[in-house]
Amino acid sequence: MTTAAAACLVTVACGGDAADANGKTQISISTFGEFGYEELYAEYERLHSDIDIVPHTTGQGGPYHQALFTKLGAGSGLDDVVAIEEAHLPEALDKSSRFHDLREVGPAEVSPGRWLDWKYQSAVDKEGRLIGYGTDTGPLAMCYRKDLFEKAGLPSEPDEVGELFATWDSYFDAGDTFVANSDGVAWFDSAAQIFNAMQNQLDVGYFDRQDRLTIESNAEIRRNWDTVTDAVNRGQSAGLVAFSNEWNSGFKQSAFATKTCPSWMLGVIEEQAGDELAGEWAVTSAFPGGPRNWGGSYLAVPTQSEHAEEAAAFAAWLTAPEQQIKAFKAAGAFPSQVEALESPELLSATNDYFGGAKIGELFAEQAKTIGEAQYKGPGDGKIQENALAPALQAVEQGASADEGWQQFVASAKQIAS
Repeated sequence: MTTAAAACLVTVACGGDAADANGKTQISISTFGEFGYEELYAEYERLHSDIDIVPHTTGQGGPYHQALFTKLGAGSGLDDVVAIEEAHLPEALDKSSRFHDLREVGPAEVSPGRWLDWKYQSAVDKEGRLIGYGTDTGPLAMCYRKDLFEKAGLPSEPDEVGELFATWDSYFDAGDTFVANSDGVAWFDSAAQIFNAMQNQLDVGYFDRQDRLTIESNAEIRRNWDTVTDAVNRGQSAGLVAFSNEWNSGFKQSAFATKTCPSWMLGVIEEQAGDELAGEWAVTSAFPGGPRNWGGSYLAVPTQSEHAEEAAAFAAWLTAPEQQIKAFKAAGAFPSQVEALESPELLSATNDYFGGAKIGELFAEQAKTIGEAQYKGPGDGKIQENALAPALQAVEQGASADEGWQQFVASAKQIAS
């Protein structure tokens, strides 16, 4: 392998030639993490003998999106199909003219009714252009350690914990009881993870629909800040940075007892907690404040692509209900398509690690009850990652709640400007 070819494999995208040595059209696609698409690429090639799929995969979503938007601004270097994670979709919508309108270049039979309404509408720009086909979703549930609950004198079966997780007030009250009886184990992993779940439940998020920053004007954001930082000061947080090495180890070391659980988090817990804790983790549909979505992605076709219609057809096929069920079975990517959410294959899915929980049925019901998606303005994902999380971490490390708030506001303003 040449140096240039090796470099190509670790970048977000290297673009595709018009045709390979066999005269086939090459369609390149860039993704991050695990989409469950590997076998689907080969299947698509079998079904379309004139197409070669050229995949490029990056491990971490942060570096992936940074490189994606750099290439988007440069006007070159992007693949024919690019994945965009929900948190970074607002930035893509802000640059929507650089993506094809999939209503124009995509297959005519692909209608909005394929997806849950909130999933479809999230990828529509202010001019009504559709820039992304929805892939997976992240309907929220709550995961918790049954054995640690029992030791602290709390109810532990999924059908018994509803009262504990009925509201955020009841959740944090239960946290006080747990901390008082848990011998040093924290109630939750990270203040930022809790705050993000609460933030996504607000009618208005970090931006209003005129893209004005609302952090200082929206009293609910400050109220959530005060609630979470009060819980931190009462010893409920393990103070771990999500997806850090310490956070990963925290699962195995039983550092915390509850975890906000979008559907994709189950695989993370199983991987990090290990076989010895199988059956000790449980999942329940009860979630404080009601279900919302956290995570999921879209497939877009940049205007840079020389094969827009072929790329859109490929993206449409990958996001069809049949393929979404296959991706769910391969990687746990929970579908966003109405037909897929009613599939017996999905609804019958269980998870032995979580005590045989009926995860297909549980998360399908959560997904169906999610209302209108919260509007996300440009920079929303960056505020979450680069302003909110460091500010809450500062509080977890000893800064006062007011000091952390001022850091949060200042960083958010800098990002929004």
